[in-house]
Amino acid sequence: MTSASLLLADIGGTNARFALSAPESVQAYRDDSVREYAVADFPSLEHAARHFLAQAGAHAGAGVFAVAGRVDRDEARITNHPWVISAERARAALGLERLELINDFTAQAMAIRLYGAEDVSAIGAAGWSAVHSRQSGDYAVIGPGTGLGVGGLSMRDGQCRALQSEGGHAGFAPCNAEEARILEQLSVEFGRVSNERLLSGPGLVNIHRALSRMERADPEPLRPSDITAMAADGDPRCRRAIEVFCAVFGAVAGDLVLTLGAWDGVFLAGGLVPRLLPAFRGSGFRQRFEHKGRFSAAMANVPVLAVMHPHAGLLGAASYARHEA
Repeated sequence: MTSASLLLADIGGTNARFALSAPESVQAYRDDSVREYAVADFPSLEHAARHFLAQAGAHAGAGVFAVAGRVDRDEARITNHPWVISAERARAALGLERLELINDFTAQAMAIRLYGAEDVSAIGAAGWSAVHSRQSGDYAVIGPGTGLGVGGLSMRDGQCRALQSEGGHAGFAPCNAEEARILEQLSVEFGRVSNERLLSGPGLVNIHRALSRMERADPEPLRPSDITAMAADGDPRCRRAIEVFCAVFGAVAGDLVLTLGAWDGVFLAGGLVPRLLPAFRGSGFRQRFEHKGRFSAAMANVPVLAVMHPHAGLLGAASYARHEA
């Protein structure tokens, strides 16, 4: 590698992904350079990044790191992991000339510009055209994973601006009696209940636990993968947990469109989306997405796209780097 190589990172609460990109390449990043590590295996981002560069036999001149937490000037704290990241400290430790930290959903928003038809899968009948073929538009992105990420993208005359947000921590608003009872159960445990307490991997477990208690059953210590597997095997409570998850997700995604004015489309990102895609299509997701009173007719025309790209965060970090350049 040359010193002009760009180091890309997508740092979540569970996994850290790295890749390399050459500025002169037409590719956003080199597919053969992508590596993924468990963040729990490293004491800091600097250790993980050095390990990646050593494995790749590479060094880089600059970097863009997308991190799952609020970026405050030079520093970011991973919301669901104890890493605290300083751009200046990481830049010096890795020998980079420049390093920029961005929120992971800023990266997810910037990735929207580069998606082709093969990178997304529509939920509902509303039509969609690739963003790179358009000059203007307003989009939302929301994604459940270890936490719940929220962001947006506004394009005007070919220029774009990503909206940084911690909207996953907005308060959960139940829409029916069952959801009100779930909120009551989770309020006992958490006090304030954010959307992330339901719409995430741990959130799916929270929903299942609340349903169990509502039925006066002992809540098993399940993982999200246990719930999806048991639902596939016909377990009624696990199936109901997924149905509630999908309905709440639809309602929150629709609210996000109204909040941001994202009439040109909302993208569903995050690790749970590809695994739950059949459930989204077979559940009340789209009905709850559109059911917005006087705006229901307008919502029926808003495309909902499930992101199927395997490394959307890295793609977005590369998109951000090119846009800023």
